[in-house]
Amino acid sequence: MVLAVDKRIGKHAILLVLQSEAEESISLPPHWKYCTGKVGAMDSQKVVSAIETAAKREGIIRTNGYRETHALYHAIMDALSGVTRGQVQLGSLMRTVGLRFAIVRGNPYEEMEEGDWIAVALYGTIGAPVRGSEHETIGLGINHM
Repeated sequence: MVLAVDKRIGKHAILLVLQSEAEESISLPPHWKYCTGKVGAMDSQKVVSAIETAAKREGIIRTNGYRETHALYHAIMDALSGVTRGQVQLGSLMRTVGLRFAIVRGNPYEEMEEGDWIAVALYGTIGAPVRGSEHETIGLGINHM
């Protein structure tokens, strides 16, 4: 099993989430799928729901079945853990987030039989629910499909 240098799925997800809307989109390997979006909330479940809804709406994961949704959920929770520094709680700790997200699905290995993986990157702000009291944050989660 060899990770292909040009197919680092986490790197592609981070580049997508960091690029501004005015920038030209990065090129992904053939047959990879991706989508981006935004979410702001004081509830971590709302963040999870927004990302899951986008992934289903854009055809990144199938709408029926459990396996792909479960893989996406774990990638989201890993990314959210990075954003929240290990405590995946928002409103109960009096903090809120304003995040951009990128979801990327593809095979990062040279061997096709390794199958697809999914990466979720989050970038934005976190802080007290008072404008001006936030700071930047970033998180990344990667899981096999």
